[in-house]
Amino acid sequence: MTSDYMTRFLALRDAKDYHGIIDSIPYARLLGVEMSEDGEGNLLFTLPFAERNVGNPILPALHGGVIGGFLENAALIHLMWIRESLEPPKVIDFSLDYLKSGRPQPLFARCSLTKQGKRVAHMLIEAWQEDARQPVAVARAHFLLA
Repeated sequence: MTSDYMTRFLALRDAKDYHGIIDSIPYARLLGVEMSEDGEGNLLFTLPFAERNVGNPILPALHGGVIGGFLENAALIHLMWIRESLEPPKVIDFSLDYLKSGRPQPLFARCSLTKQGKRVAHMLIEAWQEDARQPVAVARAHFLLA
């Protein structure tokens, strides 16, 4: 990503063009990620159910890589959303804990910035399906800031 991309991203953010933001990120677009704001103005990410995202058709359960990719994209988008920088953050590490199988239904995610320094930001990402108090997965990510 370049500063041209970040300039466009910030314009999409200011216009609250959620679809435009997702459409500008090929992997998020491929997964079918959606984003919106909840009633309190916090970003909410949704991964609508799609048969292609099932990893175990016997259970059936969402593919772990799809869940991980969804959460990593959510964290990156969230961090770019709350910052004013023309330099995109870079992933340092991403740690994911699967807590239970993702059923064949929509998956939701919310991110929170737990710490931002001059060079590094730490994010917590939680994913759930029917009840936010019963997460499917939680992740922690560190990003290098320019």
